Amino acid sequence: MSLPLPPPPALLDDTLRAVARRYRLPAIGAVSERIHDANPATALAVTIEQARLALANGEVPGAALKHLFVESLARMVRDAIRPDAGDPAFQAMVLRHQVAHVREYASLAARAEQDRRLVLAAVNAVAHPNKPQRGASVPQREAMTHLHAAASASSWAALHDTVRRLLAMPAISNEAPNATPNAAPLRPALAQLLDSPALERLRRLEALSSDAQVRQYRTLWERQGPRSGTATATAQGVSSRQRGAAAEALAAQALRALAQRLNDAEETSAPYCVVTSMRVPASLPASHERAKTEWDAVLLRQASTKDEADDETPAWDVCLLVEAKASVDAATTDLPRLLRGLRLLAHAEQHVTYAFQTEQGTVRLRGASLSALPTDEAGLASKVLYCSDAPAESNPRVLSAASRMQLLSAPATLAFASKLIETQQADSRELEPVWHQLLESPQWSAVLNQYRALRRVRELMVHADDLLAAIGDTGQRA
Repeated sequence: MSLPLPPPPALLDDTLRAVARRYRLPAIGAVSERIHDANPATALAVTIEQARLALANGEVPGAALKHLFVESLARMVRDAIRPDAGDPAFQAMVLRHQVAHVREYASLAARAEQDRRLVLAAVNAVAHPNKPQRGASVPQREAMTHLHAAASASSWAALHDTVRRLLAMPAISNEAPNATPNAAPLRPALAQLLDSPALERLRRLEALSSDAQVRQYRTLWERQGPRSGTATATAQGVSSRQRGAAAEALAAQALRALAQRLNDAEETSAPYCVVTSMRVPASLPASHERAKTEWDAVLLRQASTKDEADDETPAWDVCLLVEAKASVDAATTDLPRLLRGLRLLAHAEQHVTYAFQTEQGTVRLRGASLSALPTDEAGLASKVLYCSDAPAESNPRVLSAASRMQLLSAPATLAFASKLIETQQADSRELEPVWHQLLESPQWSAVLNQYRALRRVRELMVHADDLLAAIGDTGQRA
């Protein structure tokens, strides 16, 4: 029979209440006081939140709010299309909206890597350098070498021409089914490669790449960051991982200090410990899809001296889950996944003890502790912290990057921007369909609720230094 869950220690509650929240956002009322002087993104955030509050109260957002929304969105579009200091990603989206063959290029480029792998596999099957070519003529061997080189260099037109040249060679065009007793016939494989839809798409992509408007599109798109696979992108990825690792180390250090403070306050011997990189076992009876399945640092409290299923292994309860983030934006985008991760843990069966793998080895957590974890935003504060080493912004962004992008990529917004670019004039009322989508469409619920979610994330977020300071302060008062 499982032991009952003990109440959370008062010292832990005191510390969580005392820790400074330097990333906290004010209520929307404080932001709205400066709305007429605000940038368009801030004005949009205010109008969206005011619309959400009106709907929550059973009211219909008024005409004045709609007017402020469309005017603010129009201002944001005008800023974004400025050639000198606009948003290159948005400008690329507008160009894609305007030009059919740019849309075609973007669609082909989205699946190009998958197509490249398919074609390369087909080429390797017949022309890999290590593949024996018994009885092949010198021209055939040379063509096979060119075929493989063209695939490796992503030269799709050259690859297509080489396949046609091979198929025209007498030894292949007249190939009988039993002409090469020690290998599969080349003609069917080459003919299949020649007619491959993947190769046709890659050839079309290659042909479109020389178009002036496509080149402009690529230039705009690449200005937002290096292309995947380039040396610059790799270096940025390494730097990002290093920042993330540093944030995780600081969060774990602060949590260990908290565990030590709690242990010092307890009469029993070291009932608290910290584990890092805690991986959720597959045995939990719920879907793991899109849920957080690895937790950066976890504060545990020993539930009993022995695990009921194992006389030598202690069982533990979860006291606090900590996720380390190098930026506020990273935490904001992480929140839905974190909530799904909590719901996954909460599906634990109360009378089962689960084995979790961590950097400190295997720990056994009681299902009763896991099933008691909060599964909605309202209950997070007592069990979850985001921990960061990022400085607090003097003017925090109150419209999330994801919400801004959804507003800008709406068809009505792209049509408005296209008209503005072509004629220099456009009526902001043409953006009213975006307002109606915001209020009525389930696909826009994340945007409608974005300020509330942003406030929730920032309420949960603490700086590692502030957590350490709160631990020291509560320790002195104890």
